[in-house]
Order: sequence, then structure tokens, then C-alpha cells
Amino acid sequence: MLSYQHAYHAGNLADFHKHALLASMLDYLVRKPKPLSYLETHAGRGLYDLSGAESTRTGEAQAGITRALTEGWLPPGHPLLQALTAIRGWHGPDAYPGSPLIAQYLLRPDDRMDLAELHPAEAEAPAPHIPGARLHHQDGFVMANALCPPTPRRGMLLIDPSFEVKSDYETIPRFIQRIAAKWNVGTIALWYPLLADNRHKAMIGSLAANFPEALLHEVGFAPARPGHGMVGSGMFVVNPPYGIRDETARLSRIFAAL
Repeated sequence: MLSYQHAYHAGNLADFHKHALLASMLDYLVRKPKPLSYLETHAGRGLYDLSGAESTRTGEAQAGITRALTEGWLPPGHPLLQALTAIRGWHGPDAYPGSPLIAQYLLRPDDRMDLAELHPAEAEAPAPHIPGARLHHQDGFVMANALCPPTPRRGMLLIDPSFEVKSDYETIPRFIQRIAAKWNVGTIALWYPLLADNRHKAMIGSLAANFPEALLHEVGFAPARPGHGMVGSGMFVVNPPYGIRDETARLSRIFAAL
């Protein structure tokens, strides 16, 4: 339990998919001159080193963000490209931001950020890189349930577990129902892996039945190495920001051409 460490997978194709959508959604939300709340249930660390032993061991970043930048998958002005360029200017050319640091770059001084992380090694890592965030060393589902509806009420919750806890597939639909009932104006975004055994299907079926107007976006890609179970990346978004479907269509074209 709690053996997953994202440093081995930072910047991979799933990260690119997730972070391109996250940045696009936050970019839209911050256009309105009213403060917002941003919450994450599984924050990980704020910053990763793609030249580190973990990343070079798997090579997943080379097939993900490195290829994306080389081939121009992010057009000029894309919020993820802006965040990545700024963060590499501060931390070096091999830096890759986790979702908390991407959010911190896009949010404004009067926005609120609450980050939960239960993994002991990961929980120690965000603090130096996420100034102004409230860090919670606890179960992220407990944190979100306690804080929602947040103040300010506008905002977004990112649910991004590793799914090493297999019961997450069963409990997440009920959790999202509870949060949406309490926070009906919040954007609730769930990232999940597409696995060769299709274990995500029942979870997404349940969510789609309860939230028929939500955004569902999935992309496929080849396994990172022989025998690797992840064959794609998915995002399910309740109350998606206006215009995000243009970004999903763009990403679908990119991944279809891989």
C-alpha cells in the first residue's frame, strides 16, 4: 500500500493528457475576475527532475512531454506551455511540474489552494515549491469532504489517485456524488488510467449514468514497455468549463496520430 511514486512516470503521455486539460480548464476559470478555490486529493510533489534516476529508468517522459515539445503538440500561448516554460526558467531545463505547481502558476494571489497527500515521501516534497498552498498530510477524500463546499465557492477539485487502492474504482463514483451534491457549482475532475483489463469501465459507467452532461475524454497509446498495463488516459469532468471540448478535440487528434 502507498508504494506508488510518480517520479518514475512524471511527464509521460498520461501526464501530458491530464495536464493539458487541467491547464486549459484553469485558464478559463481564472478569466473571470472573482477568486476561486482549487483542491487536489492526491497532490504528489510540486516538481520533478526528468534527468533523475527514476525518470531515466523508465524513459516515459521521453515518449511524453519531451516528444510533445519536440513535435509542437502545445501551440504557442497554450497555458501548459506557458507554465512549463516559466517553471523551467526558474528550476532548469529538466524540471517538470506536477499538477499543484501548474495550478499555482495559473492561479492568482486571492485564489485558494488546498492540497492533500498521504504518501510520506510525497507529502514532504510539495512545500518548497507551492507557496501559499495549504498542505494536508491526510487522505485526500477526507480533506475534500471536509472542505466542500469551499470558500470561495467558485473553483475546481482534481481527483488524481494512483488507483493502487483497488477499492477506489467502487468508492469514487459515490464520493463524487456526495461532493457534487454539496458543491453543485464546482468543477470536479477525475483522472483515471485506461488499463488493458478494462477495470475502469464499471466506474465510468456509473459516473456517466449519474452525470449524463459531464465531459468524458479518453485517449489511447501504446504501453510504456512490454507487459505494462496502462494503455490510455481518461478524464471525467462534472461541470466542465465552457470551451474545454475544443481542447479535447485537439488532443484526440494528436493521440490518434501517434
